[in-house]
Amino acid sequence: MASMTDSGKHYHRECTGLALETVKQRSGSEDITLFAGCFCPFVQRVWVALEYLDIPYKYYEVDPYKKPQALLDVSPKGLVPALKLNNYSPPRALNESTVIMEYLEDLAAYSTKRSLFPSASDPYARALVRLQADHVNRTLVPAFYRYLQAQDPEAQIAGGKEFHAAIEHLIELFERAAGEVGGTGLWKEGGELGWVDVVVGPWIFRATNVLKHYRGFEMPSGTKFHAWLGRLFEHPAFKKTCSTEELYLDSYERYAFNRPNTSQVANAINSGRGLP
Repeated sequence: MASMTDSGKHYHRECTGLALETVKQRSGSEDITLFAGCFCPFVQRVWVALEYLDIPYKYYEVDPYKKPQALLDVSPKGLVPALKLNNYSPPRALNESTVIMEYLEDLAAYSTKRSLFPSASDPYARALVRLQADHVNRTLVPAFYRYLQAQDPEAQIAGGKEFHAAIEHLIELFERAAGEVGGTGLWKEGGELGWVDVVVGPWIFRATNVLKHYRGFEMPSGTKFHAWLGRLFEHPAFKKTCSTEELYLDSYERYAFNRPNTSQVANAINSGRGLP
């Protein structure tokens, strides 16, 4: 990894590239408003789910660090993502990315008839997906931030090993599902976008730009893993929520140099607490 210094770059407040084109298409009034931050991986989870499940929504960009009242009205902690459900009087709200995804999955079950989960007729396959998602949320996501925020060279080496191991274990869980139920999501060649593809995708994507740039991270080897990466990154629902690389490199510089009060997530990692 080349030596670099904090250049003071600021986080972006507007999507770029294909994501910006999607925002323009999703600017009209709808029953659902997605309160979003263009660089946030938790937001991207929900955004991909909305696109894949084919649920109409309005994309509403907010500055999560300024915490406007409109955001606080729908997300008590001032965190994105949040949903405003406009078809209630008064409007109702939901926050927390996985809770929102579960709501959208339930909503799609009787509206668009699309799903990110295996069929309800295979409860064991659905349980395996939940095990995969639990690993992502408990282990892989925190490891990403510990690695990116580590400043000491030895801590960065340890962080890289931890994050690499988290990906390797996810691969093992994918392979377990392949052996026991024939595979889940995009890990199954010819399969369709699945729950865990969406749950983990934003951090895997940022590993290929942010972690590669700031920490010299290299993905695990393996033909099957890289084929999965290709299917994930090229899937229309995922691809159309991705901005250009510059947005991520600029927006995550504050994490890479562990600037004070970078975010509630960064503060939690620094203090050893669970993610907010």
